[in-house]
Amino acid sequence: MSIVGKLLSLFKHKSASSPELDNSMGSLDQSSLPAHVAVIMDGNGRWACKRGMPRSAGHAAGAETVREIIKACKDIGIKYLTLYSFSTENWKRPTEEVSILMELFERYMKAELAEMKAKGVRVRVIGDMDRLSASLAEVFRASMEATADNDSLILNLAVSYSGRDELRRAMGALAGDILDGRLKVEELTEAFISDRLDTAGQPDPDLLIRTGGDFRVSNFLLWQIAYTEIAVVDVLWPDFTREHLVKAIRDYQQRERRFGEVK
Repeated sequence: MSIVGKLLSLFKHKSASSPELDNSMGSLDQSSLPAHVAVIMDGNGRWACKRGMPRSAGHAAGAETVREIIKACKDIGIKYLTLYSFSTENWKRPTEEVSILMELFERYMKAELAEMKAKGVRVRVIGDMDRLSASLAEVFRASMEATADNDSLILNLAVSYSGRDELRRAMGALAGDILDGRLKVEELTEAFISDRLDTAGQPDPDLLIRTGGDFRVSNFLLWQIAYTEIAVVDVLWPDFTREHLVKAIRDYQQRERRFGEVK
């Protein structure tokens, strides 16, 4: 068994729901749930280092948290979930760590695909897939194709992604439309830009959760989070639970969203 397989088996099914949590989830106001939740999953490496483990152990533990949060969002009734899984800047990390992460993505998708398909989860991968290995890109494409008809929860996995790179690619597509005469400069609207983004056709995130305690957006969904409510949770991602998610949503429901207007 490879190191990734051993790590995944070590942290498999590390958490579970409880009656108290089920009641807490049921107490959420169903009329004001965020339609789209985005998450910056920060703290895997720090979690492992605090325990004297290699950083790869933190990524494996974080994969189990991903499984739990996907289930929780589906149970709560969230329609869109976007997870910042690997940024374009992450390519600068040590080669061994990147290699383990890529294998982890591939193993995770293969292991979880059948359940996600059965549970109505639609997988979408956003980012620059051209930088991924042929085998991982094929696993992602197969997962998206296999779940294309699902609509219970749209799961966006941001891999090899950054907000600036997404905007660069969108601007390139718009420039091509203008040069080819399909679009005039004076016709350019915000909607045209949104339609060229990786999240085209989806609502902008209502709630952005960042774990790990840092107060920054780290080049994530820069266009889409213009009016997103932000929750910073001082918990490392592997320790993030359904309880933390419910609390973040409950806090969100107490906020007044004005979108620049005076109310």
